Amino acid sequence: METNFNKNIEEYELQKMASKKVVKLRSFYRHLIIYVIGVLIFVSKEYFGAPLNFFPIKHLNLLIMGVWTVFLVVTAIDLFASYKIFGEEWEERKVKSILEKKSKTQKWE
Repeated sequence: METNFNKNIEEYELQKMASKKVVKLRSFYRHLIIYVIGVLIFVSKEYFGAPLNFFPIKHLNLLIMGVWTVFLVVTAIDLFASYKIFGEEWEERKVKSILEKKSKTQKWE
């Protein structure tokens, strides 16, 4: 028998998961914008010979751009491809199973 209380808990958990997803998306898009700016600076420095020799940009080289690209790709895979593998239905089933386990272990005396 499903009570209104259980529905509220389930709805709260789903809302919490959705808000975490939104925070991850916002963080990824910020990272992507900063990455695009970094690529533009790198290309203008390396290929067009722009005189950008002040501290942080002076050390922007191909190795740093490569590592940064790998981190961005891993973040994108974690955010978008893992959603395809572990989709919304999987998340809902997992939340329900966790809530059921908690309700079974919870003892009312």
